[in-house]
Order: sequence, then C-alpha cells, then structure tokens
Amino acid sequence: MPHIHDVIVVGAGFTGLSAALALTGRDVLVLEAADRVGGRVESARFADGTRVDTGAQFVCDDMENVMALLRRYGKTLVHTPMDGTSLVQPPGPDDDDAYLQSRALRLQLRRLDPADPAIAGLTVADWLARQRVSTGAARAFRSTVEGLWCRPIGELPMWYLVSNDRRITNKQTEIQYFVGETIHSLADDMAADLGDRLLTGRPVRQITVTGEGVAVAAAGRMFLARQAIVAVPPVMASRIAYEPGLPPPLAAALGAWRSGTVIKVQVRYRRPFWRDDGLSGLVAWRDPLGLFSCDVSREGAGATLVVFIAGPLALSWRQMPEPALRQAILDRLAGALGAGAREAEAIVLRDWTDDRWCGGGYGDTIFDMQAQDAEDILRAGAGPIHFASSELSPSYPCYVEGAIVAGRAVAAAVGVANSGQWVANSE
Repeated sequence: MPHIHDVIVVGAGFTGLSAALALTGRDVLVLEAADRVGGRVESARFADGTRVDTGAQFVCDDMENVMALLRRYGKTLVHTPMDGTSLVQPPGPDDDDAYLQSRALRLQLRRLDPADPAIAGLTVADWLARQRVSTGAARAFRSTVEGLWCRPIGELPMWYLVSNDRRITNKQTEIQYFVGETIHSLADDMAADLGDRLLTGRPVRQITVTGEGVAVAAAGRMFLARQAIVAVPPVMASRIAYEPGLPPPLAAALGAWRSGTVIKVQVRYRRPFWRDDGLSGLVAWRDPLGLFSCDVSREGAGATLVVFIAGPLALSWRQMPEPALRQAILDRLAGALGAGAREAEAIVLRDWTDDRWCGGGYGDTIFDMQAQDAEDILRAGAGPIHFASSELSPSYPCYVEGAIVAGRAVAAAVGVANSGQWVANSE
C-alpha cells in the first residue's frame, strides 16, 4: 500500500515551517517549490561573504513569537542604527506638520470599524480625499500606505486597510532590530529540524480530494495524506488546481487578492559616510512616492543602506535596464545623503514583483471591494484542505511574526489525536 502521511504542508515559508514543527508526533511532509526555504524571506551574500536579507529583515520586541525563536536558535539581534537626523525628500517647510497629520490619519483609521457602512465601497484613495489635511500630509500618508502594503491606494478597499492595520500592534518601531546572521538563517535552522520530512524543488500543481484524504501532485510524483495545509500566499494558492473544484465561495475568496510589488536593494559602502553630517541614513521620499532607505550597518561588516522601492514605483522602475535602475537608486541617495552615496562598493538588488514562487511582497492584499469575508472563508478551508499564510494571521499580517502565528494556528486547527488515529477537525 502507498504510504499515507498525516499531513502534507505545501510551502516552506515561515507559515509552513511553523505549522510542520507544531505538528509534533505527526507524520508530516513539507513540499516546497523553490530550491530553498523561507518563502518571502531570503538572503544573498556580498563578495566578502557577508550575508544579508534580501526579503523580510526587521523585528521588534513586540513580536513575541519570532523573538522567542531567534533566542531559541541563538541568533544575534542588531539594533538598527537610527542616531542622527532623518530626512524627507524633497524637503519642505511643513515636513514636521505633514508627518504629524499623516500619523494622525493612520491612528484615525485604526479607530474605525471595518464593518462601518460609511466606509463600505470606499477605496483608501476615496477616504483620503475626504480628509481635511494638507497636500503634504496626504502625500506622506499615501507614501506610508503604498510603502507598507505595496499596492496603489486607489485599489485598496478602506475596510481592508482598517482591518489589516489594526492587527499590527507594535509599540516599538518595527525596524528596531535586524538579525546579524540574517532572519533567513532562522528559516534554514527550522528546516534543518524537519530533516528529510522537507523536500525542496517540489512545486505542487494539483491537490485531489480522495476517499482517504488528499493526493498531492508535485514534480511528477503523487504524495498522499489525510490532510493538506496550503501554506502559501493566496495568489499562489489560487494557481494550484483542485479536484474536484473548490466550493464557489472559497474559489472567490482565493481570487480576491493581488500580490504586492516591491524591490529591495542592499547598497554596500566602505564606511557610513552619512554619519559625518549627523544623518541617520533614514530617508523617506515624497517624490517619488514609495521610496525609502535605512541604515543596516553592523560592526565589522562595512556599511550598508537598505533601499525599498514599493507599490506603483516598483512597477515603474522595474521597467528600467538594471544598470539604469542601480544608477537611479544611487542618484536619489546622493541627492539626500551627499555625493558619497555614488561610491557604492556593491549592490544586491532583489525584485520581488511577480516572483515565480511567492507572487510578490511584502504580502498579498485584497482588492475586491465585496470580499469582506474572504479571510474567514480561507481560514475555514474545505474538508481536508486547509489554507494558511501571514496574510490570514490574526496578528501582524504580512510579517514574519504573522506567518509564525498563522502556521501554529492552522496546525492546531487541522485535527486532534484520538485513540492514535488522525481525525479531521470539521468544526
């Protein structure tokens, strides 16, 4: 008889890894499409061997689950250097007031009820146009939203932004720390704990419900299990074939999302020249919108600025030939931090837009104005098929913290032990 696993987990990002490790004592198999683990967490190396995160990077003390894992696996937390003056580009006379108004707008939206009929049918752009704030404040708010959610505010439902942002509850800055060994190394360590229960290079093409559970087709092989956890972003989950077809509400819920568009760039320098002028390296551009930089230098590893190109700007700039894109980044940095920004020793550029196995970054967002119940429908799943991703997390959606929470939650929901047998939880 063919072997039947208790659970097959599709995807070895932090959601899938967390789910698999939480299923202690179960026969679990993880199938990952890429040749690495981590999903939207990834790393690369500079020529001298220094490893840097090209995907998710930052954590803070309020993110208790990822912080606990970092301690468990002996990782080094590096305080993000933030001493010195932060900049807005181009500078304006009302920068301080615009920031305060923008911050007040975000606090205002968090106090709204996602189910309030007054915001039903409104995009974030619609809502913003109704607020009595300065042009500078409106641009600052738009830059923040498009920079974090990586989609144009004209397509984001207001109820979705309210619901999503209210789940991001950190009091500390979310860029409080980065990981000296990279946060991607944490994914590698978690994967190592799974051993041969994890297979990379196994893209899942189809999941078929059978009398005994599911048959999962991946890389020319068929794997059998009693339960399946689809632990990939909704857009990627929608590209898997399901047999028989998913119930129409579930299929619609999977189709309600679009992937974020972001390009992340690590720019290496011999020394942190910007500190000579009392600058922190933290820059937020209002023209163009969606461009940010931050100092991620650490002792003994040169100096590095990380640059984020997010939302519509990423779609525009990715059309450039790569040499032109690199030059555009250096030109913007030089305009803000001085001519020394053009003397980069190395650049590592990662375009997450339309990523083959992740769809995009930092996460997927709902664009269907009527899909208020999409997340609940996906969390409920269908029979032996369960869905989980950082987007569906009750806390910190689209962060590593949220991915861990989502993975552990789905592991608890898929079933319970009963007299030594695996029993589906159909509640």
